Amino acid sequence: MTDYPRLRSPRLLLRAFQHSDLTAFTAYRAEPDIARYQSWSSYSLADAERLYDGMQGLAFATPGCWYQIALANPDTDELLGDLALHFIDEAQVELGFTLSAAAQGKGLATEAVNTILSYLFDTLGKHRVIAVTDAHNAAAAQLLERCGFRREAHWIDNVFFKGAWGSEYQYAILASEWP
Repeated sequence: MTDYPRLRSPRLLLRAFQHSDLTAFTAYRAEPDIARYQSWSSYSLADAERLYDGMQGLAFATPGCWYQIALANPDTDELLGDLALHFIDEAQVELGFTLSAAAQGKGLATEAVNTILSYLFDTLGKHRVIAVTDAHNAAAAQLLERCGFRREAHWIDNVFFKGAWGSEYQYAILASEWP
């Protein structure tokens, strides 16, 4: 992985994934409550290895590619969660986020999203960041709204997801809307 940012917020270190993160990454992604609104139903160490291996050698922020950013405790380097970034094109990025159960409810996701938005807009000069969430995931919707995103779309039964039709919200924020 080349050119990954290394960012600090008051309680987090945002950095490139390390091979040593994969056990913790697999553990929280395998939890049913964590996976409920995610694209996976189960998650194995082999899944984590494939994701990690796929990121090796990719220059960060290449259009068309997805990247995982580790969210770590800055004192212990313990993995607490991750951000997913999809560089749609030169100007637009899609954002996703996952935190371990132990890290949820403490404002860490808000801190991580605000930190990466600052980097995307202020350092990389991106124009627009979007996020798509399950319409039933109230916590994710509230987090995005706290970070200044506005809801742009509500798609009804647009995705067949885990055996049933589901609805999604799309959120976005422009660089001109970022404080």
